[in-house]
Amino acid sequence: MPRKSPHRPFTPDPAQMALAPEVSGNTINGLGETAPRRPRMVYWAPDPDTIPHGRMQRWFYSVRPDHPALVAARAARQEILDTPMADVAAARVDHAPGGWTAALDRFVADGTCEMTGVAEMQPGWVFEGYEIPQSRVIVLGVQHDYDAIAKAPEPDAGGEVVRQYGRAAGAAKTVANWLRGQGWEAEPVTGPMTGALALIPPALACGFGELGKHGSIINPEMGASFRLSAVLTDAPFAPTPPRDFGIDAFCAACRVCEDACPPQALSPEKQTVRGVSKWYVDFDRCLPFFNETHGCAICIAQCPWSRPGVGLNLAEKLARRAARD
Repeated sequence: MPRKSPHRPFTPDPAQMALAPEVSGNTINGLGETAPRRPRMVYWAPDPDTIPHGRMQRWFYSVRPDHPALVAARAARQEILDTPMADVAAARVDHAPGGWTAALDRFVADGTCEMTGVAEMQPGWVFEGYEIPQSRVIVLGVQHDYDAIAKAPEPDAGGEVVRQYGRAAGAAKTVANWLRGQGWEAEPVTGPMTGALALIPPALACGFGELGKHGSIINPEMGASFRLSAVLTDAPFAPTPPRDFGIDAFCAACRVCEDACPPQALSPEKQTVRGVSKWYVDFDRCLPFFNETHGCAICIAQCPWSRPGVGLNLAEKLARRAARD
């Protein structure tokens, strides 16, 4: 049995549930399917009218619409999104692949973002019905302020999520504009409505960490407490390798996020999703609470890896254990 939660039992708002479609979000996601296929858009569609859960996506914005933290963060993010992109320079600059990738370090050093990585584009990362012609995905990560996200599921934590989505958008546009200045086409991809690209798979492929039981990526540097954006380009960046810290096995033995989840949307065991065994969040259980709390984020905030100063120590401990084994 899960530990007690101040948010449980949870009964979804009937007004929200009246908007739910007949099809399960788990079905759309491919839960139980044994054959691989491309993902289907289940939520955060650029046009909500194109997905079955679109009415619930619109309902999300009816929750605490006047809360100061949300209003301020949304206004700041919109200003970033509305900033026009630079033109592509006529003269193209060429670098060796490793040089291109090393140049991304500048954006971490100047605080534009906290992490970067590069992956070669894979068709399986593109939602059904979309195509992405570019050959490279530059993934960018921005870290949450722990004190702010720790207030989840209060609106102040929701404001922090929106604020970091704004930072992530700004980072993607900054990197894309840099590439455009080098004469290369570059398209920023920002969350949560990322359009054609599913962001977690390329982030895993390029070294951001491992998928946690709560469905978010965990790495020692930022825990699970960060947001992603990306840049699509054909500039020949050298890919960065995936990283394994033993987090997957750690999650199998840990129940912190399971116990903390008010709608009990997290499973103690992996599930088969589109032919892959993976940690999976029950969409139909998660979404109502997610919507009613304007983003929830309890599992991210409660994850042991997200606590400041904990992740790197945990990674070192797991590395020592692996060396003994």
